[in-house]
Amino acid sequence: MSGSSYNAVSWLLDRNIDEGRGTKLAFTDTVSELTYRGLQQQSYRVANLLRRLGVRREERVAMIMLDTVDFPAVFLGAIRAGIVPVPLNTLLTSDQYAYVLADCRARVLFVSEALLPVVRDMVGRMPDLEHVVVAGQEAHGHMKLAGELADENDSFATAATHPDEPAFWLYSSGSTGMPKGVRHLHSNLAATAETYARQVLGIREDDVCLSAAKLFFAYGLGNAMTFPMSVGATTVLNSERPTPASMFALMDRYNPSIFYGVPTLFSAMLNDEAMKNARGGTRLRVCTSAGEALPESVGNAWKSRFNVDILDGVGSTELLHIFLSNAPGDIKYGTAGRPVPGYRVRLVNDAGDDVPDGEVGELLVDAPSAGEGYWNQRSKSRQTFAGHWTRTGDKYIRDADGRYTFCGRSDDMFKVSGIWVSPFEVESALITHPAVLEAAVVPEPDPEGLLKPKAFVVLRSGAGSDGLHEALKEHVKQKIGPWKYPRWIDVVESLPKTATGKIQRFKLRGTK
Repeated sequence: MSGSSYNAVSWLLDRNIDEGRGTKLAFTDTVSELTYRGLQQQSYRVANLLRRLGVRREERVAMIMLDTVDFPAVFLGAIRAGIVPVPLNTLLTSDQYAYVLADCRARVLFVSEALLPVVRDMVGRMPDLEHVVVAGQEAHGHMKLAGELADENDSFATAATHPDEPAFWLYSSGSTGMPKGVRHLHSNLAATAETYARQVLGIREDDVCLSAAKLFFAYGLGNAMTFPMSVGATTVLNSERPTPASMFALMDRYNPSIFYGVPTLFSAMLNDEAMKNARGGTRLRVCTSAGEALPESVGNAWKSRFNVDILDGVGSTELLHIFLSNAPGDIKYGTAGRPVPGYRVRLVNDAGDDVPDGEVGELLVDAPSAGEGYWNQRSKSRQTFAGHWTRTGDKYIRDADGRYTFCGRSDDMFKVSGIWVSPFEVESALITHPAVLEAAVVPEPDPEGLLKPKAFVVLRSGAGSDGLHEALKEHVKQKIGPWKYPRWIDVVESLPKTATGKIQRFKLRGTK
């Protein structure tokens, strides 16, 4: 990556053709597939299309696209042209899309046909948006991706971009407000591959990868694009919502060697009665988890059933992928493991001083994959991106062995009797009870105005509620300590979550 010229696509895609993998299968989406050579040609055509549409270097194009082979073609084609792709969450509302499209000033929108109805009524109101290109069978009055690409040349002089130049943006999940655009650089993709993928995951050319997390997530982008392409592996894409049935069906059909999941899905796959005999294929050698801390009980149950470890780790949109992780041969369920080689971390108190082992502190990360800031949000950029260090807003505790355990978001933590309580710790204790499937814990003032834990629980199918409240309170006392037990327990049908599966605890605060 030395010198002044570096385009991420040259390293990620073209290198595979140069090294003889042109005919190797790069992506399949159960309907279509692309070899590395085919993907290169499609990326050339996308770059030429964008040039024909008048999009200039450094301008943005938005992507509201399902996980099909069209996604990597558009994403990489834009980067090849020095144009900035902005993949967006496919589960947003029309108002949220209007906000983000106006914020990033996208000149072109690539959208999957199935998602067009959500944006159809607002695209004409976007002052910077000039073209809508639809991926699917029908364009519904717009440009059709397949038809437009068929008219383009499959050669293109790759833009001589700089390693420190923005290559793509990802919008944060916006769980407590409108999303923030994180600007990522051309060098960031290789940084995640050379650290986590190579040194922790140990990804290989013969791997077949399946990710439940979608490509528009930082986690999914690494799982299903950056990591497999960094070694010339193959990825199975899934355009549907990840359910236990759909994931096991894909595992049976494609026999992946790496499965990337999230805690909620791992738990659902373990507890789905209809899938109790599913085996997950015969080649599965490693699984990963991120997005939210993996409960120890879920990790142990998965290992027991499938004889495959889950490498639980921590990542973020701002840092692009995982920077704390368990590793093969070094796994302790219930912890986030150790820093990924190439990353430095600190735990600090409110004064910014480092805290010793055994004390809770906010996690700061010095990362080669950190974004350069938020778009048009200077104050928040300064708060988060502080020189070499990125503030995660997460509270952790480090043990004497150098492993880190998640305690909660900085704004989720609260004190009971003067002692910090982690909602996640109480939730993890609750779900070890045989009646509980999921749990969320928030602070609630008692009659004296003092904060105490309140729990919301989703019960397993067939679980009875007689005497359950007192049984759960006693269960937590025995597991993690008498002052941490939930004083109030509400049984609910479901918990509010982000698209990544993170519990939105703020929506439960003050709930009666």
